[in-house]
Parts: sequence; structure tokens; C-alpha cells
Amino acid sequence: MAMRTPGAVFQPELIELMRAVLDDVAATLPEAKRTSQIKAEIASHILASAANGERDPIVLKATALSAVVECSHYSHDISPARREV
Repeated sequence: MAMRTPGAVFQPELIELMRAVLDDVAATLPEAKRTSQIKAEIASHILASAANGERDPIVLKATALSAVVECSHYSHDISPARREV
């Protein structure tokens, strides 16, 4: 589970980057699996990584997607090709 960072402040550019990463990661999931719960889980991992200083969109995508795949019972529905970021 991603840790929360109380009081974390994100610059507008970083918020835009995190939103783009969220959209990109969600787009790799089958449409039926793009639920608000899964998107919240993705966003949580992106926020945690960004709060820890990560700014590389490729790393943010990989961290978020791998966390969702590992903790989701839907992981068997995502082909290996779609898991690649």
C-alpha cells in the first residue's frame, strides 16, 4: 500500500505530469477494468512516488502499473504486452 505524505505540496507542472501518468496507466488497462477504485489505487502510487521525489514519468508509470497488477485480482486479464510501459 502506498504511504501518504501529510503536507506534501506539488507544483502545477508536477500535478500535470501525475495526471498524464494516471491517464496513460489507466489506458493500458482493459476498459472494463478502468474503475474508480483501480484509478484511485494507481493515483495513490503515483502520489507516493512523487512525494518521495520521483519525477521520471517512465518510472512513475512502471511503479503505478506494477503495483496495481501485483495487488489486483484482475492482473490475469492484462496481457504481458499491455503491462509494458
